[in-house]
Amino acid sequence: MLLELKKGVDILSDIGAVASMDEARKLFEEKCDEENLAKINTIKNEEALLKIANAISLLKPEAVWINASSEADLQYVRDMALKNGEEFALKLDGHTCHYDLPEDQARLIKQTFYIVNEGEDISVLARKMLRGEAYDYIKDTMGGIMQSRIMTVSFWNRGPVGAKAAVPAIMITDSFYVVHSGNILYPPVFANFDKEVERAGVFFTNTHSMGTFKSEDIPKARIFMDRSWFTTFSMYCTYAGNTLMLKKGNHRFAVDLCTYYREEDQLSEHMFITGLTGPGGRKTFMAGAAPSGCGKTTTAMVGSDFIGDDLAQIWLEDDGTMRAVNPEIGIFGIVKDVNREGDPYLMKCLRGDKPAEAIWSNVLIDDDLVPHWTGSGEPTPAKGRNFQGEWTPGKKDATGNPVPISHPNARVTLSCASIDNYNYELGNSPAGVPIKVITYSGRDSDTMPPVWVGKTPDHGVIIGASIISAATATEVGVTGVNRQPWANAPFTPGPLADYMDAQFTFFNSHKLTQKPIMAGLNYFLTHGARGGDPGDTTLLGEKRDVKPWLTWLERRAHDEVKAIDSPIGFIPLYDDLKLIFNETIAKEYTKELYDKQFSFYIDNIIARIDLQKKAYSEERDCPQRIFEVYDEQRAGLEELKSKYGAVVSPDQLIEAYGVK
Repeated sequence: MLLELKKGVDILSDIGAVASMDEARKLFEEKCDEENLAKINTIKNEEALLKIANAISLLKPEAVWINASSEADLQYVRDMALKNGEEFALKLDGHTCHYDLPEDQARLIKQTFYIVNEGEDISVLARKMLRGEAYDYIKDTMGGIMQSRIMTVSFWNRGPVGAKAAVPAIMITDSFYVVHSGNILYPPVFANFDKEVERAGVFFTNTHSMGTFKSEDIPKARIFMDRSWFTTFSMYCTYAGNTLMLKKGNHRFAVDLCTYYREEDQLSEHMFITGLTGPGGRKTFMAGAAPSGCGKTTTAMVGSDFIGDDLAQIWLEDDGTMRAVNPEIGIFGIVKDVNREGDPYLMKCLRGDKPAEAIWSNVLIDDDLVPHWTGSGEPTPAKGRNFQGEWTPGKKDATGNPVPISHPNARVTLSCASIDNYNYELGNSPAGVPIKVITYSGRDSDTMPPVWVGKTPDHGVIIGASIISAATATEVGVTGVNRQPWANAPFTPGPLADYMDAQFTFFNSHKLTQKPIMAGLNYFLTHGARGGDPGDTTLLGEKRDVKPWLTWLERRAHDEVKAIDSPIGFIPLYDDLKLIFNETIAKEYTKELYDKQFSFYIDNIIARIDLQKKAYSEERDCPQRIFEVYDEQRAGLEELKSKYGAVVSPDQLIEAYGVK
């Protein structure tokens, strides 16, 4: 069943029971002081004002504060986050730290639900709750939750003001840490809210309360997303991925909006956006999907013109190009393994080489108020405080497991404008940037080569559909190896078949006359899987190799390099990579390493295809095109195996298929 907007009771409005503007204005007058009443009176959209009034009625705060994003407002939020103890100041000016509860360090997958109507389909990867049951839980658990607290109301845009794919949103919360994070991460839209709602035709509404901030109350935590009314409800949690609902909560709404109401016009993707400077100074922009913990931020930062590291709103422009904006203006990045070798731009901000406002979360803070984290490449202090309290080397948790210096999902929130390679002008332009390369990557130790390009848009869509990755620390209670279609499946509310159909439609659109190349990336091949000692998990490549892979794609997008044909797509020629590695990172790239990285281990690839086919065969109404491409690829691989054996070298691929 297709998603139907404004179907079923609007839970927020029904529980709040504020039905008229007269009632709404009375509430505003009761809860707002003179300054904040003047702010809210500048907003004229009555639907939005009623949403805010009903939130007041439901949550029952002592007072309401309106965030107009003025300099005074921004400073007030910083001050309140410190005053309330949600953050504490660090050694570097503008740096603070926030700790979530030990049980609330990542997305609470098992406590996150879509609110659905009877008979409404959702993704098999998601959890749902019928509207009536969710209504009762929200009424009972959120009713009066903000008593004696300040309710804040912020107006942010998911994208530059005026961008075709941007959507305005309201964020209601009693957490000043959440507001502080949002002020760094999202463009302010208070002054343009009414016009943006008129342009977009829609806005998102988000409600959150941190509750008691006690571990014993975490079982009551819920994150609800009402697809029909584009409204979220979050309670008894503080981790930003569960509370700053403009991020992954509203991203889900944007996916729904694009899948069901803007098909063949827009996509909402879990993708970085970055640009590389090529020969002659040209700028080539690319967008890439990767599950958390699979190198997405590192890849984005390699670009000469960084735009964003997490999300992308994409549309087809009248000139036939595919364009994209980052819905955010900051990063909420995992700090594990961020170091000077692989992330020089970030480290300048994190270590004070460049002034920056930064909110750290769940890292170790030493006695000098300096943050430390796993994989920094720096000495570990002898003691400090982290997400489990006081810490010394060898500390163990309640189950006897060692406590690392920082949580694997520890984060830092930072303005993009603080980062040296950020292109401020293009990053904030409503025109977006033209995308010529799309990449999809996961965490794959034994199967796919470091880079390959799909032969057609359909083949490109299927590269995205076939991402596999180890489960990461971004999800509480999830372990093992996961299929991660498009790295967006966890944020796709409807059936995956609907999303896949929208992908095929978009990339095959006759309006997309300047089609991007679509490629796979894999940084995680190991020596043990490529002829080394079994169990050797040492990576074949280095973190800095990302730049050569992207550079090859940039040149392929401009038809400046040829490639070896194969059943799964096009792979680079050795001579091109040897030159690119030398030019970009001054590294000698050997033929021996090339052969290890780009030889096809046929049985592994076939097993991967069979796994995907089986999984998609269980999806109702899955487009048949994906099975047709998998069958074509499998047949070609079987033919290669019959001729050359289970391992096929690049030279043998040239012999069999040639160069194009």
